[in-house]
Amino acid sequence: MVRMPSLDSISVLLLWTAIAIYALAFIAYAIDLARRSALALDEQDAVLVRERELVGVGARSGVDSVAQMRAEARAAEASVTGPRSARSRLVYARVGTSLTWLGLLFHIGADVTRGIAAGRVPWSNMYEFALTGTMLIVAVYLVVLFKYDLRFLGSFITGLVMLLLGGTALRFYTEIVPLSDPLKSVWLVIHVFVASLATALFALAFALSVLQLMQARRERKVIAAEERAASADGDVAVSMKPARLAFLRTLPGSESLESLAYRFAIIGFIFWTFTLIAGSIWANDAWGRYWGFDTKEVWTFVIWVLYAGYIHARATRGWRGTRSAWLSIIGFAAVMFNFTIVNMFFKGLHVYSGLQ
Repeated sequence: MVRMPSLDSISVLLLWTAIAIYALAFIAYAIDLARRSALALDEQDAVLVRERELVGVGARSGVDSVAQMRAEARAAEASVTGPRSARSRLVYARVGTSLTWLGLLFHIGADVTRGIAAGRVPWSNMYEFALTGTMLIVAVYLVVLFKYDLRFLGSFITGLVMLLLGGTALRFYTEIVPLSDPLKSVWLVIHVFVASLATALFALAFALSVLQLMQARRERKVIAAEERAASADGDVAVSMKPARLAFLRTLPGSESLESLAYRFAIIGFIFWTFTLIAGSIWANDAWGRYWGFDTKEVWTFVIWVLYAGYIHARATRGWRGTRSAWLSIIGFAAVMFNFTIVNMFFKGLHVYSGLQ
């Protein structure tokens, strides 16, 4: 008689299927970025040809002018924030997005079957929290696409989720066990889910902040090249070199990327604030005190302080640009540290890694 696989085994199979599909989506998104780079370089070559026809060979050829850069940024921003009908019909970006939706369906299936097999919500240990948290990262990214065309983040999001899920399946998998007494609470449903949702929003802000730094570096180079050409009074030709990461020319400017990152960070901060408050209430129900300087409590507060500082500094102190991006990146690094290092190597009442 053939023995039917358990729901948990099916969950693992669905998980690895989702990882494989995310890998295909990552490849499609990577090809999209490569094609964006190729199109940007072709456009640059066409501009240079026009320049030579107008002013002759040798006069500032190869300079990516500030005016042209700003025009490209405005066009890219209009594409990102404009109506869906106005978006570029990028074939590989659409393929990547379709595959990401398919991967999410298998991902949800893995999460739901794990929950049914356990007879509870599937986020009581590191394996389950990673399963749900990465699912929400993908879900938030796909929902945001209805409003903003952030498909240029696709390779980053699918790559991040693919690595986290693969590491989770290989390193953090745990058998289903009954809940410990402190976890038998409605706050398990609310507190951890909201924390996962906040993490998903912080992940989007993090990805945008990384691109912001890359775009800002490119913009500084363009301005510096323009200034050198201007100081030479057009007598010295600037050597033309193939631009690295040319796809950045098809993205909004660093200020627009920063603004988007800031919006997602604010929403994530609101959810993280609720996480901190709900956790205190849960701690009082479970252990009779709201705050006990447990390792997890301290790091949750540290993350809150980092993002509060980021939001406050950018809003009132003019900390924009590179400093703002680094604060966002440090905040997300603290979130990852809290999930991995704190759960694995620190002892405390809140550590429910499930690892032996």
